[in-house]
Amino acid sequence: MHDKMTTAGRPFNIMAVVQAGRLEYEAVILAASLRHSAPNFAGKLYLAEPQPGPRWSSDPRISDPAVRGLLADLGAEILPFENRVFGESYPHGNKIEALTALPDAPFLFLDTDTLITGDIGAVPFDFARPSASMRREATWPIIELYGPGYSATWKSLYDRFGLDFESSLDLSQPDEYFRRYLYLNAGWFYHESAHAFGMRFLDYARTIRDDPPWELECQQLYPWLDQIALPLVIRSFGGGRPGPELDGLDGDVTCHYHYLSMIYARESDQAVAALEASCAPREIKQVLKAWEPARRLIYQPQGQKARALFDRSDLPRQDRFFRKTLKKNGFWYR
Repeated sequence: MHDKMTTAGRPFNIMAVVQAGRLEYEAVILAASLRHSAPNFAGKLYLAEPQPGPRWSSDPRISDPAVRGLLADLGAEILPFENRVFGESYPHGNKIEALTALPDAPFLFLDTDTLITGDIGAVPFDFARPSASMRREATWPIIELYGPGYSATWKSLYDRFGLDFESSLDLSQPDEYFRRYLYLNAGWFYHESAHAFGMRFLDYARTIRDDPPWELECQQLYPWLDQIALPLVIRSFGGGRPGPELDGLDGDVTCHYHYLSMIYARESDQAVAALEASCAPREIKQVLKAWEPARRLIYQPQGQKARALFDRSDLPRQDRFFRKTLKKNGFWYR
């Protein structure tokens, strides 16, 4: 792989976060699926790795040497970075702090629990207009009976950073319904400058954490801080909701699965096939078998048995119903 690739005339890098435990094995699946599903992808996959320091009680780096070697063989570059603001207290902050360690070029961030299922190199990103995933639920804010509503809560944040609130609204959605507001999932996002976006993302997230508007005083900021700050950063750079040209993300090009069990329970036949084909090579199997979810679900294979529990024509609408059925039948792995 080369350092960059060109899509619609623009080069970009891909970044995800890797650290000890579940994420190091998910990073193997991400890198393997990128090679399998986008073999002509000429860009660089960077895996940002937090380094030991005062913000970690233990070493957060990759713990399995075989994982590190395999990731290198798959063309990924490990990108060390220091936690100066977040760390163990808020691991979601890794995606924020790592951005300025990237080369300052257009980038696509992907959560590590992402499977590449199609030609990501063919997605026509407009890196000058940042956007992010719309695959979200009404997780924030949680509206109190006598507290500020959605409009007052979000407007207080737009006002804090000098942004226009009204232009962010989807007026086709009802007032005080969460979809009216630019609430995004931080599972993927992109922009033309990793450094500019990263510095502003860190500034906004730290400001919200340390000096929130009074309208947020009853709101939980963790674990949602990245998703609270993200739409504000995107609007500050002139971005917004993704257009139909990006439907392949969270569609037939990428699959943000969260937990490996959920691929078999919830996702498409295409995603399952891409997962199993990506993980089939002997050198990948040797490493992934050390991780119980992969060993049980992919290689034994309990995943197909878990998939048979669900009617593909009548799937549950909420993840908690998938989890309940998987746990009841002994197929839930984290």
